[in-house]
This record gives sequence, C-alpha cells and structure tokens, in this order.
Amino acid sequence: MSSGDSAHTPEKQLKALYDDAESRTAKAFEELASRPSFGVLLARSAENVAAITRISSDVADLVLRNLRLAGRADITRLARQLHRTEDKLERVLQEVEELRDELATERRVALEHGRLALPTTRGRRKAAPANGAERMREP
Repeated sequence: MSSGDSAHTPEKQLKALYDDAESRTAKAFEELASRPSFGVLLARSAENVAAITRISSDVADLVLRNLRLAGRADITRLARQLHRTEDKLERVLQEVEELRDELATERRVALEHGRLALPTTRGRRKAAPANGAERMREP
C-alpha cells in the first residue's frame, strides 16, 4: 500500500465525519442558545421540573396517609406541638421556682418575727420560738 492510500483509510474518514458532525452540532446549539426563546424554554422546563417534584412529594404523602403511616406533614405538626408543650412546661417550672422562692422568703420573714407555726410529728402545729434561733424539740 502506498502512503496516498493510507490517507483515506476508513478510520480517518470516520474521524473526519465525526469531527464535522460535532462541529455542526456545536454551531447549531450555539445558535439555539443565543436566541431569547431558549431562555424562556429553559425557564419553563425548570418550572415543570419543580412542579413535578412537588406533585410527586404530595403523592408520596398521600400514599403514606392512606397506609396510615406518619408522613412529613404529620411529623412536622407533632414537632410543633411538642415544642409548644415544652415551652408551656418551661413556663410552669419557672412559676413553681418563683413560688418556691416567695414561700421561702415568707417563711424566713415569719420565722424572724415568730409568727410561723412549725409542724410536729403528730400533725399538730407548734409556734416557732420568738427569736427564731431555737427550734422546739419533739417529745
């Protein structure tokens, strides 16, 4: 075979055809992308993908609900309720602490003034000593 025959081998012809098709395709895509309608088409495609994603998520939630399993919305609702309950419990605990502090203050003041009756073992109350330093001993 001569060197002139090797220039037209099927591999080289195929590579030339491929390179030509690739350059034509690239040029066609560049023309397509440069048009304003391409941007509109791209935006609509993105909207459609988002809508399909939302619809599939809703369908999955409906399937879970029909199977009587907890879905994402159920878990979110329960999390909100749990958070509200924790907040209420925290407020109750703060009120209890404030009341405990108030009671301790009132007892301390009453002991200082000798007005507090101390409980006995039999359930009767005895008056606290006037000076508040000594406590009555049980019999």
